[in-house]
Parts: sequence; structure tokens; C-alpha cells
Amino acid sequence: LEIIVTILNENDNSPEFAQPNLTKTVPEDTKVNATIVAREELSAEDADLDIIFYELTTAATGRDGYFAIRGVNNPEIYLQKTLDYEKFKSTMLVLYARDRPVGSTDITHTATATINIIIEQADTKPPWFLPCTFINTDKSVCISSPYAGRVNMAEMSTEPLVLEPGPLYAIDPDYTLNEKIVYSIVGGDPDKVFSVGADTGNLTMNKAATAPDSYLLQVMATQVNNIQKYAIVSVEIKVINKSDYPPHFESTIYNGTVSVGLAPRSFVFQAGDPSSPLMITATDDDFPDV
Repeated sequence: LEIIVTILNENDNSPEFAQPNLTKTVPEDTKVNATIVAREELSAEDADLDIIFYELTTAATGRDGYFAIRGVNNPEIYLQKTLDYEKFKSTMLVLYARDRPVGSTDITHTATATINIIIEQADTKPPWFLPCTFINTDKSVCISSPYAGRVNMAEMSTEPLVLEPGPLYAIDPDYTLNEKIVYSIVGGDPDKVFSVGADTGNLTMNKAATAPDSYLLQVMATQVNNIQKYAIVSVEIKVINKSDYPPHFESTIYNGTVSVGLAPRSFVFQAGDPSSPLMITATDDDFPDV
């Protein structure tokens, strides 16, 4: 008598990940749809040779939607939404591997793998001149105000010019990178009256200004590692006549008389001379002929 025995495979093994804990560093400027963790690194094995069903969740709140898997049977993780280092710098993903579909009434065994994602800041922002004002809630764009200063006509200053609201200064807002910034004048100075320190941003004079016109300089701050990352700000320099003397009154005391009941805006007359309006005069030795 020949007896054939068939052994039926029972679902008595759980799926197993080769690497149940992974850490990946992801640059902030990674393109959407790019693979973050390859399928080969995440595939689970099942001794029962069952088909594995995967599910990816995000452990941290408020960070859903950035990462996803390619399919229920494909655990490859890809980037689904653009990253922003200012919003979060890391997150933790949990990948589930089941030997039955979600919702199955059959006995199901599950394995989990933890994937730690570290966001690496990328060079995504141009320089900012300070001080500046944020124009959006996520503080990704900061608009600077124009600078202003003044110089005396026909006089060349040997010191850096004093500007408002402060000295020329720009930063790299990708602060963990903090790329070096250089300065240059790119417009508004056809006579080459002014220079700017490439490394310091100090605005100095090459020669005296000979006309009373204002200069509206355009100063550019550029990242050394990437000339396409730059910012431009306006600097208005007013040319004024130098004042060596303060104005002074021709008399230290003026006396006048008024009558009771005068209407508003009526003349005040000189004391002792009711026919002459009281006049208060001042002179300035910088303008002796005026």
C-alpha cells in the first residue's frame, strides 16, 4: 500500500525585516518623487512564503504627507512633498509588514521597521540685507529697507560712511551653511565716487562729490559659492553743503506789545513802536550774503 502524505503550510511565522532600524539623511532640496529608501533595504522575508503587505505611517504629528511607499507590495519610500528645513529637521517613520491584507479576518503576523529621517539644510535661499521684515508666516522671505546716508559736497571722507538704519550687512539665511558673502556696487555711481568693501560691506569714498545731486546706489550681496544667490538693496547718498557755523539770533531779547482783544493771527508790534511789526531774525555765517 503506497501512502502519499501532503504537508500543508501553516501560517506560523512572522515577517522579518533585515534592518528593523534605519537612519537616512535627506537633503532639504531633494526633488519630489525621488527615492529615499530603496526597496531592497526595506523588503521583509516570510518563512511561510506569504505575500507581504506594507503600510507606512508617520510617528510625529504634523508631518504627514511628506513620505510614502510606492505600493502596498512595494516598500520603497519616496518623497511625496517638498521639504522645508524651517518646518522640521527630523521625523520618524514606521513601516509595517503583514502576511495578510489589512482588514483580513485570517490570522495575521506583523513586523515593524523604524526609519529615522534627518533633514539636511540645503542652500535654497538668497542673502538677506539686515534689518529686514518677514512678509509671510513661515519666515522664508524677508524684505530689507533702503539704506540712506549723506556726504559733504567737495569733501572726501576717509572713514566708512555712516548709514541708516545701520551699516550695510547681509547674511545667508541658510544659517547652518552660512556661506560667505561679498559686496559690490552694481549701479547708481557712474562717476565712481564710492566703493564698497567686498568682505566688510563698508561704504567709502574714492573722491569728493562735486555736484549737489543725490546718488542712488545699487549694492549687491552675492554668495561666493553660487553667484545666482544674491540680493540687491538701494543706498541713497545725499550730497549737502557743509555747515561750519550754527545759526544765531541777531538779538538775545525781543520785546513786543499786543492789545487786549486782538483777533488771531494779528501782528505783534515792536515795544515802543506800535507802527512796526515785531521781526525776529537769525543769521548763519555759512551764508553771509543771505
